[in-house]
Amino acid sequence: MLHTRIPPARSMGGDVALWGVLAAATGYGFREAGAASLVWDLLLPLAVLAAAVPLSRRRSGAAVVLVNGLCALGMADSATPANAHVLSLAVLSCLLGARVAAARRPLLVLAGCLAADLAMCAVLRAQSVWWFYALTVLPAALLLPWLAGRHWRGRRELVREGWRLARSLEERQHLVAERARLTERADIAADMHDSLGHALSLVALRAGALELSPDLTDRDRTDLADLRGTIADAVEQLRETVAVLHDRPGTETGAGLPVNDTVEDLLGRAVASGVPVRCEVRGAAPSLSPLVERGMYRVVQEALTNAVKHAPDGAIRVRITHEADLTRVSVVNAAPPTDGPVHAAEGPTVGVGRRGLTGLRERVAVLGGSLRTGPYQGGFRVTAVLPHQATSRPGTPAPRPGTTPGMQSWTRGRHTGSALPSGTAPHRAPGTDAVTPESARRLAYVRSAVRRRSVAAFAAPVAAAAFFVPAAVYLAWQLTTSVLPPSRFDELTTGRPRAELAPLLPARAYPYPPDHARSAPRPPGATCQFYRSGRDLLDQVDLYRLCWSDNMLVVKDTVPSSRP
Repeated sequence: MLHTRIPPARSMGGDVALWGVLAAATGYGFREAGAASLVWDLLLPLAVLAAAVPLSRRRSGAAVVLVNGLCALGMADSATPANAHVLSLAVLSCLLGARVAAARRPLLVLAGCLAADLAMCAVLRAQSVWWFYALTVLPAALLLPWLAGRHWRGRRELVREGWRLARSLEERQHLVAERARLTERADIAADMHDSLGHALSLVALRAGALELSPDLTDRDRTDLADLRGTIADAVEQLRETVAVLHDRPGTETGAGLPVNDTVEDLLGRAVASGVPVRCEVRGAAPSLSPLVERGMYRVVQEALTNAVKHAPDGAIRVRITHEADLTRVSVVNAAPPTDGPVHAAEGPTVGVGRRGLTGLRERVAVLGGSLRTGPYQGGFRVTAVLPHQATSRPGTPAPRPGTTPGMQSWTRGRHTGSALPSGTAPHRAPGTDAVTPESARRLAYVRSAVRRRSVAAFAAPVAAAAFFVPAAVYLAWQLTTSVLPPSRFDELTTGRPRAELAPLLPARAYPYPPDHARSAPRPPGATCQFYRSGRDLLDQVDLYRLCWSDNMLVVKDTVPSSRP
């Protein structure tokens, strides 16, 4: 995950702006409160917000606890528990969800705040409206903004992860292009080795033949010997250059550049140069793919080059056999008639000379064929079996369109990059051998996390509504059905029986009178009931008290909403 570093000046400016908004809301609530204390209801909240806003960047949970303390202290107000601090609590709770990735600790903080609010209600012996406020408004201000903040954080992570993967793929694309360029350069170097090495070997052979001419002087023969040595050195230097540029054995390379020459042209030039070569073709020539034709050409070329180098005077026999699905190419050089060096199994594969047959074996393997080399009747034999159409080597996946085998090997090695958790094995799709790319796995993980947070953000309010809405409806029903309008209260006269006054009374009495109303003096043996004087559900109204003795109304008075 990428973390964006916010400059200190920018973060300070954001904190000041946020504090200004919350301070404005606090000031508006102070102005509307009426008989509010300047110190406790304005200066103290502003000081707490000044500490909580910057604290929310590093200790978001502590900032929520501070502002929740303001809301809890607000419930000590005898007029109403509601205040402007609920807005500040919702904002900081949203920041808690947006800035903290884990869920366990924030949930513990929210639960602790709710427990503190309920404890405050119990200590203050608050009325039912205060309890309802603590069980509905404050949990909604804590939980719902926190879920919204987590959802916002998840969306930001998804976008950030998408950009990170885009940058990673762009860098990977550049690396793949560089890899392809290096592979192409290595293929060109291999072609140079095959073509120039063969041509230089023929030149060296003709120079050696000229040394035997009787018309040359000793100086000419010395110059020709030096020329032949120089050509041999050039061939060795060419092999060393190709060995440096070529990929290590085992990596599949591309097909390289097209070849216009045929095997017949190659053998014709060799015969013209004095090489004792004989060719035999069996079977009807099938329709071969260009890659197979080029592979067959390289087999014959490399075998002739090695034979001319290591057994210059030995006879060479080339046999090409076309079968139903395969073509066999065999190049055998006999032992030289003199005591010169023999083209043995270890001869061409010592030192840098190993590049010739090794590269040839790789080329044939990529085409889906096989190559066998080794001593034969005192000489050396190279035998290649090539399919008529190029196929992948068994166990090697076929290259994807638009990529070379070397590129495919590189991308397969990088798909299980270090961005995955340690110890995680590459994921393979069911029923296939394809390895899921790390980028796709990471993006799927982030999407899954965002989806879970989105579900929680929408499911939590629904679950909360299923619990709080019935409670709110029931409380509203109790409050509205216990209202005694002032006009009817004036019609009630003491000394009249309950039966006569029943049509003027509401359906039920108010079940949650405050303590000071319950403890008011009453006549001995009388039973008192309370009724609300208005239908305002969010504010405290005066209560009417009716006391009955033997079903006779003996006392009717008004109890103020607040303690006198």
